[in-house]
Amino acid sequence: MKKAVVLVSGGLDSATVLAIAKAAGYACYAVSFDYGQRHSAELNAARLVAAKAGVAEHRIVTIDLSQFGGSALTDENIDVPEANQESVESDIPITYVPARNTVFLSLALAWSEVLDAQDIFLGVNAVDYSGYPDCRPAFIESFETMANLATRAGVEDYRLTIHAPLIDLTKAEIIQRGVELGVDYSLTVSCYQADDSGAACGLCDSCFLRQQGFISAKVPDPTRYK
Repeated sequence: MKKAVVLVSGGLDSATVLAIAKAAGYACYAVSFDYGQRHSAELNAARLVAAKAGVAEHRIVTIDLSQFGGSALTDENIDVPEANQESVESDIPITYVPARNTVFLSLALAWSEVLDAQDIFLGVNAVDYSGYPDCRPAFIESFETMANLATRAGVEDYRLTIHAPLIDLTKAEIIQRGVELGVDYSLTVSCYQADDSGAACGLCDSCFLRQQGFISAKVPDPTRYK
């Protein structure tokens, strides 16, 4: 069975990507990151999602991006803004974590080399996203090119592929795909400021996009709110 490293944050998108990789016949090795984010609820969700999917292995890697700050998700002195349509459609928001996906993919790439896995999956999305530059197709394409230049696997012609199957989907389409694959979205946490139990605030950009996705998909929203 082919091996794939799958980035699993505990959110809606990554749970869907994990299900897509499983359905494609991969033995999935899930990796999550304790990166100094505001809460641990998403990591608890990641554990549940990975266990429910029956992954081959799940690792949680600890790094501390809060040392640099610069984001409402890693700096307690910066408030998480409440969502409205204007903020969602604006340029790069304060919830962007500098270089986060670059760091995460680099570590996933390292594990993929150790595993002799030629495929990495992640849940970035360029349609219903919050304006993050590291969620665009150009970033994914560039990282894949770099990965094949910078690794032993690439030099030895074992081409590495970065899969971003949600990149062109709306949030509603992502949810519909996940429902088809049996994803239990009640296990997931998308909120930027969820409490310790995983209950969502219902006010941030991420909550807004998730709520609108379920409404548009005509699927009952299983999210627990404070």
